Amino acid sequence: MGEHRAGFVNIVGNPNVGKSTLMNALVGEKLSIITSKAQTTRHRIMGIVNGEDFQIVYSDTPGIMKPGYKLHEKMMAFVETALIDADVILFVTDVTDREPVEESLLEKIKTASVPVLLLINKIDLTKQEFLEQKVQYWTKLLPKAEIILVSALEKFNLTYIFDKIISLIPVSPAYYDKEELTDKTQRFFVSEIIREKVLMIYDKEIPYSVEVVIESFKDEENIIKISAIILVERDSQKGILIGHQGKNLKRLGTDARKDMEAFLNKKVFLELFVKVDKDWRNNEGKLKHFGYS
Repeated sequence: MGEHRAGFVNIVGNPNVGKSTLMNALVGEKLSIITSKAQTTRHRIMGIVNGEDFQIVYSDTPGIMKPGYKLHEKMMAFVETALIDADVILFVTDVTDREPVEESLLEKIKTASVPVLLLINKIDLTKQEFLEQKVQYWTKLLPKAEIILVSALEKFNLTYIFDKIISLIPVSPAYYDKEELTDKTQRFFVSEIIREKVLMIYDKEIPYSVEVVIESFKDEENIIKISAIILVERDSQKGILIGHQGKNLKRLGTDARKDMEAFLNKKVFLELFVKVDKDWRNNEGKLKHFGYS
């Protein structure tokens, strides 16, 4: 066996460019939640890939945006730290990415002291000439970065990225136990599953003012009993979430429970409650409690 390599690979980019899909493809497990909405990844999520002589610790950061709430400022702080503590930065854009990247962030990527791999994702959606324009555009903008064309969905070029990362991370012992897949708890994933379902079931009206709090998680012999509160900001949102005769909440509960059972490999009993909390997005104490510190 040769030298052991280990390092932190941090994924940054605008909302909706496919960062979570990419990370899941690289990690091979459904860790980050994937939906077509911006802002779904609010925390830095670790996905750990172990081999005999390597360990890659991926973290997926929230999509970059101009802060509107305290919550957003906290999310952007995750992005900032991601640039500081990386061994390799994966900067993800896509062929349809219309948003210009935040100036200050671009500056930081330009001057980063670690290797930057610039991935142009979703290349299955475009024509060759347009791709060439994109490559020229990014070459000008980030001359030091290596540009790689990928399709996370079609798994195109992922092996190349993987080999590249292995060659770039430092020789080092593993940072985490090789058995671990992630540094997040089961409770965290359970709350993310509920939030993902909220994003999928309730279209525009609801998702961004929702937070999920796991009240209790009891792992018993044949079943896991989970009780969760879905926080919303207004009474009207509570009404929509619950739906006529509780229909919407029932569907949400059923969908979430099925995913939880698949994820936890065990039967799940799930109780959901909806509460109104008018100001959670601007309340320092509450944000801290929900893990945005």
